[in-house]
Amino acid sequence: MYTRDSESWLKHFDFILLDLICLQVAFVLAYLVSGYGFNPYANMLYRNKAIFFELADLLVIFFMGSMKDVLKRGHYREFVVTLRHGLIVGALVMLYMFASQEGQYYSRFAFFLFIGMYIIITYVVRELWKKRLRKKMVNGGDRTLLIIATEDIAEQVIKNIKEHNYARYIISGVAILGKDLRGKTIDGVPVVAVGEDAPEYICNEWVDEVFLGTSDNTPYPEILIEQLTETGVTLHMSLAKITSVPGKKQFVEKIGNYTVLTISINYASSSQLFIKRMVDILAGLAGCIATGIIFIFVGPLIYFSSPGPIFFSQERVGQNGKKFKMYKFRSMYMDAEERKAELMKDNKLGDGKMFKLDFDPRVIGNKVLPDGRHKTGVGNFIRSFSLDEFPQFYNVLKGDMSLVGTRPPLPSETSLYELHHHARLATKPGVTGMWQVSGRSDILDFEEVVKLDREYISNWSLELDVKIFVKTFLVVLKKKGSV
Repeated sequence: MYTRDSESWLKHFDFILLDLICLQVAFVLAYLVSGYGFNPYANMLYRNKAIFFELADLLVIFFMGSMKDVLKRGHYREFVVTLRHGLIVGALVMLYMFASQEGQYYSRFAFFLFIGMYIIITYVVRELWKKRLRKKMVNGGDRTLLIIATEDIAEQVIKNIKEHNYARYIISGVAILGKDLRGKTIDGVPVVAVGEDAPEYICNEWVDEVFLGTSDNTPYPEILIEQLTETGVTLHMSLAKITSVPGKKQFVEKIGNYTVLTISINYASSSQLFIKRMVDILAGLAGCIATGIIFIFVGPLIYFSSPGPIFFSQERVGQNGKKFKMYKFRSMYMDAEERKAELMKDNKLGDGKMFKLDFDPRVIGNKVLPDGRHKTGVGNFIRSFSLDEFPQFYNVLKGDMSLVGTRPPLPSETSLYELHHHARLATKPGVTGMWQVSGRSDILDFEEVVKLDREYISNWSLELDVKIFVKTFLVVLKKKGSV
């Protein structure tokens, strides 16, 4: 899921948090300097004002665009924006005090002192924080960018993006069109592939976005563009030689100092992603608490049925190929991974891109009796009620996963992916998703799974996440009723 950095106040959540802290610091200092003491929050009137100050500050940030292009602003421009921001916050607070008829009880000196202090403290803190973040423009942040370019402009493109790296990309490598320069470096960036082989590289490595650039006399390789968009990766191309790609979201933005046409499988606004992340944090906290409660009852059952760790961790492939450790309650015997190869012949999805059995003997307590009947145990019980999934809420809290998304595959599965399969990695994996609530036990064709995942990503909205979560809850209740 892609969001434009130039419009993303979510990308600058640290600035918002610092702004809110600065506001409270100024509030306390103004109260202290006015001679009223050290704790304004002991007075209900001032405590209510402190809460409204925060709300007013957030309103100005979101609706006046105070954080837009914050890293691109110079000292003077930053001061002007901060001054305007502080005055508007002050005006909103004055309007509130007039409407609530509480202004007469609030010290005017403390109020105007607060506004002045807030503007000065916020300006200083923003400038210091920007100095720190500009260092991260050099080292990169949490998104990777692969550059594909012709040899003659590759160094120029790399330098340009490094000098204007406001999105704080980690430049993971460069692929040269029409030439094999693997093993060499260009301006400190390793050449990782031939340009035409970049889609294969993307399918095996962590790549969030791709910048494609060619010299003026070299047309864009249309087949390569089709392959790149098929993988689901976000693609940026210079507007000098644009190509229309039907069925994809397209918009104009800045990458480095280039004006580019960006092509993505879907687009989410900063507000949408902020809400989704806040829901994930709340769900992650609640899920971790639930995991602790479940552990008290399930932990001893797992240990006495199959001595060993209660929790099971496994490397999975997350958004855009980024690998992470996913956690579960252990529902299988300790040798489950070793026995997987011998059971592959019974895999219902056959081709190795996913693995599913009608009856898995690796599950704790599962046995085939002499008369052919199947006996189940604690492992099957916790899987039936999806209790084994609860530790994944820790992954949700960390940000590796989301409450709703696609199923996180194993590296051994993604190594078998074709280009269009990689598109299912274009969003964060989820604890639940469209595939899980669409009758996962009945879907035996991996292509159908990919189709459902692409449908989810292409049509993603907050409303769709709510629908999937409600359906998940109903599916679990239905399981409970059938036991």
